[in-house]
Amino acid sequence: MIPQRLMKKTLTFERTYPAPIEAVWKAWTRPELLREWWGPEKTTVPDCEVDLRVGGRIYIVMEAGEAMGKYQGTRWPLEGTFTHIERPHRLTYSARSWTEGEEASYIDHETRVELSEDGDQTALDLRIFIKEIGPGVKAKLAAFGMKWGYKAQLDKLAALLAR
Repeated sequence: MIPQRLMKKTLTFERTYPAPIEAVWKAWTRPELLREWWGPEKTTVPDCEVDLRVGGRIYIVMEAGEAMGKYQGTRWPLEGTFTHIERPHRLTYSARSWTEGEEASYIDHETRVELSEDGDQTALDLRIFIKEIGPGVKAKLAAFGMKWGYKAQLDKLAALLAR
């Protein structure tokens, strides 16, 4: 866990999905499923890699679609390392996110996904601990927008699991 004095911000999300825990786990750990729900509306995921082992790599690139107007084609990579895996209940990774071409405007964060079964539903407790925000306004704006982005993508996860 990150000492409180080092954290810039913590984002917390709690959701319950009408799906078995194994389905939710797969949605978080299989690249072909992550591509379907990661990122807010109007974005796609052209690149996604998951090496699901402690020390393994997670790499996801969101790209703005045509509907995002002047931002079309903008890419936002996330690259990290898995630090804890307890299938199918807990997944933790440390990562850096940035806007491609503007690597100095980064966000270092730790993400913890906790899943628990409740009958035929799965409860999700998601925590993103923002450890460091790079210099410049763009990194600060991106960190501010993470709450909206995660909320939107968790809605897309719900739609995926409902199918």
